[in-house]
Amino acid sequence: MEYIVGVLMALVVASLATFAGFDRHRVLYPFVTILIASYYCLFAIMGGTVWALWQEALIASLFAVVAIISFKTSLWLTVAALAGHGAMDLVHYHIVSNSGVPSWWPGFCASVDITLAIYLALHIAKFGEAKPLLMES
Repeated sequence: MEYIVGVLMALVVASLATFAGFDRHRVLYPFVTILIASYYCLFAIMGGTVWALWQEALIASLFAVVAIISFKTSLWLTVAALAGHGAMDLVHYHIVSNSGVPSWWPGFCASVDITLAIYLALHIAKFGEAKPLLMES
């Protein structure tokens, strides 16, 4: 059930973002990637495990770095990061012991991540990317 809800929720949110014009700005999906990756940190805090929080923060930081690079260069990296996070969700319990993660979360999050990755890939293929914002010297 969590897979169906995740796919439907991702499609509704992404469709609303397109309808409202939020996705005309290249910041949307990289920011969403950072936000999605941070949820496991919240779960570590809820579980009261400092070691899990450190592990989750490291993982979230890696996704944040990729999202920032993607924002500056190519949104295709965000597609890869979202898909990669979806894959990580499915094996998360093998990577980090985080008692705060609800049992339904990995499936839900994986379906959201992968759906958003597909949606963004189709959007880029159809409309292209907005011009990358390069760092000013």
